[in-house]
Amino acid sequence: MAIKMKKKSTSTDMTAMCDVAFLLLTFFILTATAKVPEVMPVDTPASTVQTKLPEKDLATLTVGNGKVFFDVKGKDVRKRTLELMSNKYGVKFSDDDQNKFASMESFGVPIQSLKQVLDAKPSERKNIIQPGIPKDSLDNQLAEWIQNARLANIELQDKELEIAIKGDAKEEYPVIKRVMDILQDQKINNFSLVTGLRGKEK
Repeated sequence: MAIKMKKKSTSTDMTAMCDVAFLLLTFFILTATAKVPEVMPVDTPASTVQTKLPEKDLATLTVGNGKVFFDVKGKDVRKRTLELMSNKYGVKFSDDDQNKFASMESFGVPIQSLKQVLDAKPSERKNIIQPGIPKDSLDNQLAEWIQNARLANIELQDKELEIAIKGDAKEEYPVIKRVMDILQDQKINNFSLVTGLRGKEK
């Protein structure tokens, strides 16, 4: 006499798994930060060398179309840099202006026009035509931004600021050379050149 075994159900309750999946999805969406569009997008030269730039203690000079834009990492360092520049040029910025500047990405205007950029909504800033930071010998604001950012970083982080130049591959050499001359005038001989990664040639 054959005994029939009762078949057990092979279905699995996936409710708990779905809950976990949606919780993880919600977590990643809420903690992700959107990439802010660059004020001046540049087509960087190609390179086979891959070295990551530091997440802090870094100032980036973006060069393109004959213009130079400036950015420095760290909200406290940005605010302190703006304070030093405000004292140097006698341009007053409110606490609200300083907070906006601390959250802003790179910029390329004379300090006298910076308040107009700060007063604009973040979504409108990309529509403002920025002429670049003055860098000639009569009004070398770029050198002052670099110098004051270095002072602010040493004061707050007790560390020397690293410099990176992000230049457009089609940019004319004289503008890049002018930026390098400004750095060398401040005895900055080590700096990074930002490039786009390409595959190694075989």
